[in-house]
Amino acid sequence: MAESDPEHGRRSRATPFLVGGAIAALALVGLGLASCGDYRSNGGNDGGFSLFGGKGESRYACPRPPGINGLQPGFNDQEREIRHLRRLAFQNDFFAQLELGRRYQAVRAVDKNIEDPIESAVWNAVALANQDGYAPINRAVRQGIGGWRPLSRYDDCRGWERHQAYETLERQLSRMSTTERDEVRNRIIYVLSTMDAEGYRTLARLYDDLYGPFGEPADNPQAIEAATPRRTPDGGRGQRAVATLFPRNDVDAYLYNYLAVQTGDISAYVLLKDFERSNPRRASYGAFVEAKAKRWVPPFEFYPPDAPAGGVPHSDESRGRGDAYDYALSRINELPFKHISDALLYLGVIQRPVASGEAMSQGEVDTLKGMLGYPQGTRLTNIDKVRAIQLAAINGSARAQLVLAVMYSEGVGVPVDYARAFHWFAEADRQGSPEAKFAMSTYFALGVEGVADQDKAKAVVYRLDSALAGFHPTVSRIRAVLAQVSRGGGRPTYRESRRYTGDRSAYEGRQ
Repeated sequence: MAESDPEHGRRSRATPFLVGGAIAALALVGLGLASCGDYRSNGGNDGGFSLFGGKGESRYACPRPPGINGLQPGFNDQEREIRHLRRLAFQNDFFAQLELGRRYQAVRAVDKNIEDPIESAVWNAVALANQDGYAPINRAVRQGIGGWRPLSRYDDCRGWERHQAYETLERQLSRMSTTERDEVRNRIIYVLSTMDAEGYRTLARLYDDLYGPFGEPADNPQAIEAATPRRTPDGGRGQRAVATLFPRNDVDAYLYNYLAVQTGDISAYVLLKDFERSNPRRASYGAFVEAKAKRWVPPFEFYPPDAPAGGVPHSDESRGRGDAYDYALSRINELPFKHISDALLYLGVIQRPVASGEAMSQGEVDTLKGMLGYPQGTRLTNIDKVRAIQLAAINGSARAQLVLAVMYSEGVGVPVDYARAFHWFAEADRQGSPEAKFAMSTYFALGVEGVADQDKAKAVVYRLDSALAGFHPTVSRIRAVLAQVSRGGGRPTYRESRRYTGDRSAYEGRQ
């Protein structure tokens, strides 16, 4: 039977996977790893699932290289190994994602200190959604058998790995509350959103009912088993938890396809048009989805720096996602260090204001890096400065929320993102920040890139509230913040040239 295209799910076409799969197979050979066991040779059918039953896992599983620091590392070695796996997992390495799922599941006794069912479920799910786990390679029609069959045992062992991941994830989700499942889903959405167009396309498939539970082709054997209802104790049939983690709906599927297009990926545009044509009803959602996409923000500002007791903080290792990110990060030094110092004071990293990163002691720098889940021992970097502002904003600093909003407005430290800027202006506004109130009034006065609809009455209310908050002239204060972060840009910013007038010294004189 022909394999469905995982991008379209509607046409029989295996060729897009051949190159990537061949490279993956060569990588295994290059590592000197032994071949996988062929579970089909033991009397099973193409699905093969009735054969497994938990026996002979080492025979069917794909081989693993030895641990980076041995099989029973101490904490420091374990920490380095986890960080290494997380970096690979954020770069969409299928086997690193599977391994993280096992580590946080604490299969080994030495991993009990980092046991985290939610984090384990996240990486099992991300691995299941990874095309490298199900894209067939080296397939051909075998005489006398009929249909497509794998010529490579690499296909076989990946099928076993995905079967195991589905079984583990089913058990994990079945034991979770609704709130915990929501946390798993939000973390998956964030992780995939860091992978730009590829990640957004994967998210679109997760919500598209033309695919398997985790975006694989609907005729994938593991997808079929996962979608098949289980027998309940009363003799009925119940839907599996893995099949309900991402509820299917066309609006969210359309939304993530649309966000993929916004990254500038050409193939994403082709896939979006294919999505629209696949069902006459889908094209009618266009205007609604476009408005929703312009307001969409990921569930987290960056990956939650939480950690189980004695474990390794969960951190965002997905840096290096393109020129826009690198350019924005290079501009962070345009932000006066006072704002970073204020964030560090709020977080308790430093006990007195500092004028620069060089004025911080190594212990203070290491404290921040430890909070962020980054390796210690180096000086303050540009990404550390951005994370300090973000972490303070997440933890409730109205000042950091205002500064972060301006950073997103101007592309300083982070790429321009009006939806996130609006979000953080709104958060600061809820805490009574007069500058944020003025910024919100401007959003509603003019409307910004579809983020805020034009609403003159609401704009007037925000400006009055801002003035009554005791800051006068408010216009000068917010203009000064924008002017400072844009210093060195060589030209007035959009907001300076179109929206703000006044004297910069009004703000600078109050610092």
